[in-house]
Amino acid sequence: MQEALAYQKEHRDKRVGQILIELNFVTEQQVLEALASRLELEIVDVASQQVDLEAVAMVNKELAEKNLFLPLSVTNRTMVLVTNDPLNYFALEEVRQQTGCYLQILLSEEKPLRQAISYYFAEVGAKQAATEANAGFGADDFDDLDLTELENVDEEAPIIHLLNSLVERAIKSNASDIHIEPFERQTKVRMRIDGVILEYVALQRNVHQPLIARIKIMANLDIAEKRIPQDGHFRVRTESGYVNIRVSLMPTVFGEKAVLRLLTSSGQLDYPDQFGMDDDSYRKFLPMLNSSNGIIYITGPTGSGKSTTLYMVLEYLSGRMLNIATIEDPVEKNVPGINQTQVNPVAGLTFEMGLRALLRQDPDVIMVGETRDGETAGISVRAAITGHVVLSTLHTNSAASSIVRLEDMGVETYLVANSMVGVVAQRLMRKVCPHCAQEMETTPEEREFLGENIETVWRGRGCAQCNNTGYRGRIAVHEIFTVDAALRQMIGSHASMEEIENYARERQQMRTLKENGIRLVADGVTTIEELAKIAYGS
Repeated sequence: MQEALAYQKEHRDKRVGQILIELNFVTEQQVLEALASRLELEIVDVASQQVDLEAVAMVNKELAEKNLFLPLSVTNRTMVLVTNDPLNYFALEEVRQQTGCYLQILLSEEKPLRQAISYYFAEVGAKQAATEANAGFGADDFDDLDLTELENVDEEAPIIHLLNSLVERAIKSNASDIHIEPFERQTKVRMRIDGVILEYVALQRNVHQPLIARIKIMANLDIAEKRIPQDGHFRVRTESGYVNIRVSLMPTVFGEKAVLRLLTSSGQLDYPDQFGMDDDSYRKFLPMLNSSNGIIYITGPTGSGKSTTLYMVLEYLSGRMLNIATIEDPVEKNVPGINQTQVNPVAGLTFEMGLRALLRQDPDVIMVGETRDGETAGISVRAAITGHVVLSTLHTNSAASSIVRLEDMGVETYLVANSMVGVVAQRLMRKVCPHCAQEMETTPEEREFLGENIETVWRGRGCAQCNNTGYRGRIAVHEIFTVDAALRQMIGSHASMEEIENYARERQQMRTLKENGIRLVADGVTTIEELAKIAYGS
C-alpha cells in the first residue's frame, strides 16, 4: 500500500486499486471481488448478458467509452448498468442526470466490458443512422435529384452517417459482407456473419438511391450508370488500421443491389501462426513453401477463406529475400514488400496478359488470384515448370479433384504432373458459441454418420452473443496432399480421382475434410450439422 500511495502521488488520476494491478500486487479479479464484497455488488460476465439497445441509446457514447459504462436494461425508471469502476461517482451522477433513472450497478472485468461497449454502441449508431435517414429522406422523391451533389455534403449528412455506421457495425460484428437490397416498398440491409446472412435493418425506399450514390462515390464508380454491373473498392480507416472493402453493384428489378465485402484481419483466427491450420496440416503444408519451383493450389468454393490463407502465406514469404508479384481481381489486401497488380479488363489487362507480363519481371514467387480458365491455368503451370513458385486458387470440392479440374480446363496431363507441388482443400465450419453451448447425446443415426463411437456432442442454445444462432466464429479445416514421384506417375497415366485420393490417404496419411471435421465435432468445437455441409455424402 505504501508503494501504491507513493506511486499515486505522481499519477493522481489513477485509483489505488488500478495502481495495485499495474504494480502486479493483485489481479483485476481480486480487486473486483474486494469491491463487490465491500459495496455488496454482483460481478457478471458481460458477454453473456442480454442487452437492451434502447437502454444503451439513453447514455452518451463518449461518456460511456471514457468511463466504461454499459447500460443493460431499464425497468420502472431503474437502469441496470455494468461498470469497472463503481466509485466513479461524478460520472455515475452524470448518467443519472442524462437518463433520469436510478442506477443498479454490476461489475465486470475491463477488457470484455470495452469490447461490449464498442459493439453495442456501434449497433445503436447504425440503427439511429437508419432512423435519421428514413426521417430525412422519406418524404422526398429522388428520381430527379442530381446525386453528384452528395459529393460535397457535410460529414454529418444522414446518408454519409448511415453508410459510415453500417460499415462500423459490420467491422465491430466481424461481418464479412453487407448486402443492400432494393425491393418494391423498402430496402433491406443484411449482413453475413460467420457465413450466415442475418437481416439487420429496413430502410425507406427513397433512401436507396442516394445511399447507392454515396457507395459509388466512395468506390470511384460511375454514378449515372445504372444499367450494367459495376465493381470497385475503397478503404476505411479504423482504430486498428485500414479495412479494404470490395464493392459489387448489380441492377435488379427495383434498382441496384450493392454488396460490400470486408477484408479485415481483426477477426479472431485459430492457429494464426500456422495459416489457420492445425499442427498436422501445417507440418504437411510448410515444406511446400520451400520448393524452388512448382504450383500450389488452395481449393474450395466461394467463401471458404482461400484468399485469407493466400495472404497469410504471402506475408510469411515476404520476410524472405524474394521478388514476389501478384495478379488479382481485385487486390483485397495490401501486403508490404509485394508488387500487387489488379486486372482491368476494360483497359485490356486480363489475367492472361498480366501473367505473361509478370514472367518478364524476373519474379521468384507469383500469386494468381484465381485460376478461372484454361489459358490462365496453362500459363501458370508453364511458369511453375520454368523455375517459379506459383500460388493460386481453384474452385473444386476436394484436393484430388483439382487434378481432374485442370485436365478439364485443357491443361496437358504431363504439365499437370510435372508442375504441381501440392494441393490444399479448405472449408470453413462454424464453431459452437461458448456462451450458450450445452452437451447433448448423439442419436444412433448421428453415430452412424460420424463413423466413430461419439456418444455426446455440443450445440449452442442461442444467445445474445451469437445472434441466437448457436454459433460464434469459424474454424478452417484442410485436406492436403503433396505430389511425390509416385503420384506424379499416377497423374501422367490418367489415374482416377479415387485412386489418387486412396494413395494420398494410405501413403501420405492424408486426412480428408470429413475426417478432420469429425475430430472437431468430437472435441465439441463444431456440430454435426456443420460437418454435413462439407461431407458431400461421403
